[in-house]
Amino acid sequence: MPRTVLLTSFTTWQPHQRSNSSDDLLEAVIQQNPYPQQLHFLRQIPVDFQLAPTQVLAKVDELHPNIIICCGMAESRQLLTVESNGKHDDEVVTTALNLESLIAALPATAISHDAGQFVCNWLYYSLLQYSKEQKLNHHCLFVHVPILAAHNLEPVLQDFLVILQRLLSL
Repeated sequence: MPRTVLLTSFTTWQPHQRSNSSDDLLEAVIQQNPYPQQLHFLRQIPVDFQLAPTQVLAKVDELHPNIIICCGMAESRQLLTVESNGKHDDEVVTTALNLESLIAALPATAISHDAGQFVCNWLYYSLLQYSKEQKLNHHCLFVHVPILAAHNLEPVLQDFLVILQRLLSL
């Protein structure tokens, strides 16, 4: 049976932003359409501490995906970054994925241990905590996407597609 993947992206939250690079990346994935029967998209979720996790968790409960990849924009980063954990107060919840092997030999990707202090971190923490509490058997990953431009779109997209392929083969 084919594995189900949920991919999410955010909308913009600042007036100067023409788009959100997380959503731009998912649009590029849709254009490539590598796994048409397996990929499900929840795009342009609001950058809101309450609405983002509510919408994503509702989709998780509806789809029961094997893999969840949430994408967010990181304007100050140059590489695609996979997040190792989500934090809330003093609690840290880590992904069970082996991130080193997941991104091995990917030139445009790095591991981050700081998902920030904004909605991205809260969404990731909420998903990881929900998965732990519900004893769900799926892989969960948060990926921060740099601003995409002509010079980095193809390398970032190719790395992301390799990550997706590797997750599907787990």
